[in-house]
Amino acid sequence: MGSNRARIAIDAMGGDYAPAEIVAGALKAQEKLGVEILLVGDPEQIQASLKQHHASPQPEIVPSEGTVEMHEEPLSALKRKPKASINVAMDLVKQQRADAVVSAGHSGAAMAAALLRLGRLPGIDRPAIGAVLPTMVSSRPVLILDVGANVDCRPKYLEQFAVMGTIYSQYVLGVTEPKVGLLNIGEEPSKGNDLAVRTHQMLVDNPQIPFVGNAEGRDVLSGNFDVIVCDGFVGNVLLKFAEAVGEIVLQMFKEELSSGIENKIAAKMLQPSLKRFKQRVDHVEHGGGLLLGVAGVCIISHGSSQANSICNAIRLAKEAIDNQVLERIQSQYQKSGQEQEARS
Repeated sequence: MGSNRARIAIDAMGGDYAPAEIVAGALKAQEKLGVEILLVGDPEQIQASLKQHHASPQPEIVPSEGTVEMHEEPLSALKRKPKASINVAMDLVKQQRADAVVSAGHSGAAMAAALLRLGRLPGIDRPAIGAVLPTMVSSRPVLILDVGANVDCRPKYLEQFAVMGTIYSQYVLGVTEPKVGLLNIGEEPSKGNDLAVRTHQMLVDNPQIPFVGNAEGRDVLSGNFDVIVCDGFVGNVLLKFAEAVGEIVLQMFKEELSSGIENKIAAKMLQPSLKRFKQRVDHVEHGGGLLLGVAGVCIISHGSSQANSICNAIRLAKEAIDNQVLERIQSQYQKSGQEQEARS
């Protein structure tokens, strides 16, 4: 693409606060991360948002027509609106004009557009959304996948999630020997439903996966696991519950520290620590989830994302590009296929 800098296509029309907050976050990322930004959407609305800032250089605007609304069924809407912002953004990656897509719009539409426009990586049956959550060990976050792409799963899908999660944990999160767990209702291999029992055995038998056993709900944020796999139904419930807990804890701190003169004095003294605490528990700081398994880097952000969250989502995209996550996943499955052919 003629540049060593990551080029990120931003769905400027997706999200509750589009395009103003999306544009603000993209400009912040351009300045802080040194990425090139392509803003996809309605040129007039994007230009109006850009006028609120003094960015240099000005990001490129790629025109689109319309967006997929939250109430619309993704596949039919994407077909009716071929020039919708998420379709155009995905096409930029397909045409190698961009290295990644970031969208805070309709998550189902983003997943469907990625599959239709980019396709799956060879060897992957279903993509998964990976979300990084903080744990009780400050330097050891946990990657949960899937958190919403696949409501119903087969054991082989979860096995593939574990392989992709292992690679992401190693090369993006920097965990040398990641510990992979299967979310379940008990530690014993025989616990859980048929999906859990069958998946457990497949994870044990796969030498590519550093599987250490089942993870119960209380283990998710313990720091004892680096990657936890589950189906998208359970994962999405878990993710939203964890986000709500973080918001509640932050609100409780604010209420307690704003009551009484002594607490207000303490709040000023604790301000640096509270800021670090917020960064650990606030989902805004993580930006969104990486859609693993499609043939392109795609970050799906929260619909309520504002500037800081969009900037962090772009950081996630840049990390995936810089660490060649797609290439490493593809290489792993090519190696597995060659080994299977050799054994047969």
